[in-house]
Amino acid sequence: MSKVANLQKESMVMLKETSRTFFIPISFLEPVLKKTVGSAYLCMRAIDEIEDHPELDDEVKSRLLRETSKMLHMPFDREAYEELLKPYEHLLPEVSLRLADWISVCPPEIAPKVLESTAEMAEGMAKWVDRKFVIRTREDLDDYTYYVAGLVGTMLSDLWKWHDNTETDPQLAIGFGRGLQAVNMLRNLDEDRERGVSFVPEGWTRDDMFNYANENLAQADLYVKSIKNKRILMFCKVPLALAHSTLKALKSGREKMSRTEVEGIVEQLKEQEQIN
Repeated sequence: MSKVANLQKESMVMLKETSRTFFIPISFLEPVLKKTVGSAYLCMRAIDEIEDHPELDDEVKSRLLRETSKMLHMPFDREAYEELLKPYEHLLPEVSLRLADWISVCPPEIAPKVLESTAEMAEGMAKWVDRKFVIRTREDLDDYTYYVAGLVGTMLSDLWKWHDNTETDPQLAIGFGRGLQAVNMLRNLDEDRERGVSFVPEGWTRDDMFNYANENLAQADLYVKSIKNKRILMFCKVPLALAHSTLKALKSGREKMSRTEVEGIVEQLKEQEQIN
């Protein structure tokens, strides 16, 4: 097996280890798109693990994210990146340490777009680390969710366009990312409070957060309507259906859905879209 083929295989294993939920929809994509979306997800996950790390100081997080962002704007230097992370390699997960590998798996003709989106995300995350993740207003929440999730939506739209000229609305793509993120925020509300973090704007209730999630999921519903490619549609519909169902579960006082419920939703969508 060639080095590239081996790395592609390893990237799929890493994908499954870092996000079982994301691994399900990605498995429905055509091979080239599967490889590309997998690479893009791992690049973004690599920086997300730095932003979210419980043992790194904020000053260190901010510096690592900003330096990584600069590197992503240039031809990526594996050695310089490894040198940057060296003092923290005992703390950081493999997905962060191997960013250069995930970049190398991405098809070269679309890689600059993936790196540009990841660089913007890293810069935005650094800004919010500096602000101690203090969300005061709706505008703050929109800004934060744009960097950590809306950008994923716009990058995916760029990948659909590159792959087979599938056109989607960039604003609705942001709503798609934000909606999924808002559901995650609601699910982790108590856990976040325990670690002294709150993504809820001042004066907002839990109901306000539910409204925010519903509002963005409504944009996500509109986003998928324009997609004709069945496999891309399936990729988008799975996390969207799971987000809607999770929101219902949370409203009824349950923390999350069971694995059986998740599998049931996926099977139902496969039948609807007639995808094996």
